[in-house]
Amino acid sequence: MEQNRTRRNVLKLMIICFLCLVFALLVGQPGYAEEKTPKFPIRPMNFICPFVAGSTADITARLISKNAEKFLGQTIVVVNKTGASGTIGIAAIASAKPDGYTFGYTSPSGMLVSPFVEKFPYDPLKDFQQIIQYSEATFAIYVRGDSPFKDFKELVAYARQNPNKLTYCTSGALSIAHVTMVQVAKKENLKFNHIPFKGGPEYQAALLGGHVDFVAGDFNYSLVEAGQIRLLALMGENLRPEYPKIPTLKSLGYDSPDVPPAPIYQNIAGPKGMPHEVVIKLEEAFTLATKEPAFINGLKEIRFPVVYRNSKDMTDYMANYYEFYRKMVTEMGLGKK
Repeated sequence: MEQNRTRRNVLKLMIICFLCLVFALLVGQPGYAEEKTPKFPIRPMNFICPFVAGSTADITARLISKNAEKFLGQTIVVVNKTGASGTIGIAAIASAKPDGYTFGYTSPSGMLVSPFVEKFPYDPLKDFQQIIQYSEATFAIYVRGDSPFKDFKELVAYARQNPNKLTYCTSGALSIAHVTMVQVAKKENLKFNHIPFKGGPEYQAALLGGHVDFVAGDFNYSLVEAGQIRLLALMGENLRPEYPKIPTLKSLGYDSPDVPPAPIYQNIAGPKGMPHEVVIKLEEAFTLATKEPAFINGLKEIRFPVVYRNSKDMTDYMANYYEFYRKMVTEMGLGKK
């Protein structure tokens, strides 16, 4: 009797060991792991660009997307959602489902100025997951090629002697370029007339048509090389080797708490709450894309540099400028009431 019970127990133990072995083998199979961790991505993705087709933001968005597709194995569709200094497109990114299939460019104006002036359905720091920075736009103060102003000092001197005589345009009221010009005017005690436009193609046409005296914003490099426009000063943080003779506002003495270098990053961000492994996948794919010869050469063709920040560095960069502009907009008396 006791001997039969022992045999049954041994048999049970052997069966349990066999089942454990089978389970371990199954878990180690690729198919089983894939079921536990679904592949990403498995369908096309959307890159939201908050500016019009043909703008430099749109051109670079398409360039980085095209070069990232082979690392993601899916098509990236660039969707232009324009208006309100980029805030409409930015709001669309913030409100997207945080599954990694929607991301886009969150412009400096819509992230660092507008939210302090009006109420928007997003918080620049809390509602976004920064992925990478891949370039930096080239913003400048420029005039028509036949303008009497040969440099920025001449423009300032004329404006000082002729208040409200000069009219300029930007991509929108309270855009980064507009706020920078307001600070320059304040420092120099100047008075300009400002006309907001939707984007670069429109205000460049207005300048070439003689409807405005100068522009503060991005531009088409071909117009510079053809002599149709003349750059007077760069608005970004650094001198550009593409334009070695053009000074920055900083080098002209405008770098101060009142007139900071304009942050003109070009980045990719998604809505907050994306799974960590999805963020890593996107960061890795777009980082690899920035190293592709086709991407590097594509930026060179439009005279843009590769400026890279990873997810963490871009998050810190945004936080620093956010606080800086919050104080500046408040001091300008433009903050939300």
